[in-house]
Amino acid sequence: MSLQSKIDNSDATIGVIGLGYVGLPLMKAFWQASPQTFRVIGFDVDQRKIDALKSGKGYLKHLGEDFVKDMTASDRFDVTTDFARLAEPDAIIVCVPTPLGKHLEPDLSYVEDTADAIAATLRPDQIIILESTTYPGTTREVILPRLEARSLTCGKDFFLAYSPEREDPGRKDHNTATIPKLVGGIDPESGRIAEALYKKAVDQAILVSSAEVAEAAKLLENIYRAVNIALVNELKVLLTTMGVDVWEVIAAAATKPFGFQAFYPGPGLGGHCIPIDPFYLTWKAREVGLSTRFIELAGRINHAMPDYVIQRTAVALNSQSKPIRDSRVLVLGLAYKPDVDDVRESPSLELIKRLRELGAHVDYNDPHVPATHKMRKFDLRMTSIELTPQALASYDCVLVATHHAVYDWQMIADHAKLIVDTRNATRHVTGKRDHIFPA
Repeated sequence: MSLQSKIDNSDATIGVIGLGYVGLPLMKAFWQASPQTFRVIGFDVDQRKIDALKSGKGYLKHLGEDFVKDMTASDRFDVTTDFARLAEPDAIIVCVPTPLGKHLEPDLSYVEDTADAIAATLRPDQIIILESTTYPGTTREVILPRLEARSLTCGKDFFLAYSPEREDPGRKDHNTATIPKLVGGIDPESGRIAEALYKKAVDQAILVSSAEVAEAAKLLENIYRAVNIALVNELKVLLTTMGVDVWEVIAAAATKPFGFQAFYPGPGLGGHCIPIDPFYLTWKAREVGLSTRFIELAGRINHAMPDYVIQRTAVALNSQSKPIRDSRVLVLGLAYKPDVDDVRESPSLELIKRLRELGAHVDYNDPHVPATHKMRKFDLRMTSIELTPQALASYDCVLVATHHAVYDWQMIADHAKLIVDTRNATRHVTGKRDHIFPA
């Protein structure tokens, strides 16, 4: 049976490489696609994830405890660390990290290693789709040569496409199946087959003319957000100095029913997308002899926000005749966004690091993140403290970094000696407010 026939009949085996925030929901979307006949195989290098899935346990809290329970009990589901089994799937979807190096250059090592693993078992009538965010040309320039080294021809023997992930952890109004899916092939036939595949699992698949268009579209989506966040972050610094409430200004502007979309300032950028993705395009631009001044300026503004928060914390403590050194600071929220346990690129980590470097004694509370773990840039070795009135009163300063919905802001304001609020989380607090400093 041909690959197209397997897709048409929902009889294909789907392999997903990388079972994180993107790969795990995608695997379930194919598993539960109607009719429920797709077989799915998940691949990951982390044995702990494989063991958890085999026992029916999820490890991404925002998806819920039962997210994988039905799937892992099915005979159409399998997970493994054995990449020698990559010949089994008819479709292989790659959802591996694309971080930055120490000099803000793209680190494609995960993509390259995965492409080499796929090439080692590549067989005719397979389609490979990259979902990892990257610069235009990656699918064609990095993955294609590795696969064609097997003496197979793309568009004839095997197929290759790019489809950017559009996950937003914690979002309730959309999920993997309801978010429109862009698809671009290395060649027309690859694009057509990839579109047909995704249409089985998502409500809408949109075919574009090439993999490069799909790669660039993903970067545009995130650069758009990064630039607008930089704008309101710059306005926050300016308007705060002028004694104007930037949050009220944004709310006022948002009353216009056209020509304006509200973006909000914060202590810095977090998540895997916005702090990282724009630099993939700025790096690629230099390769073709151009500069991306607008994008780079936005990056500088956003990356300067932790410094601004530290400065505001120093001002706040100074109002209490205290220096940062030897002050006890409690950071509220370790996750990069509210109501999830995702700490990737979280500005809270940078804030803790800088406060420690300045001699502060720092703790944190996050109901979604009970303890820190070692990451590429941070190994804080901290555990979340219990948030009680007595605990709050024991700190010289409470720094609000993430506005989780579970926080009782009135209780926090009533018992904290000093609050530095980077999220306007205390806007509805009543009573005494002269100990709250915006940042």
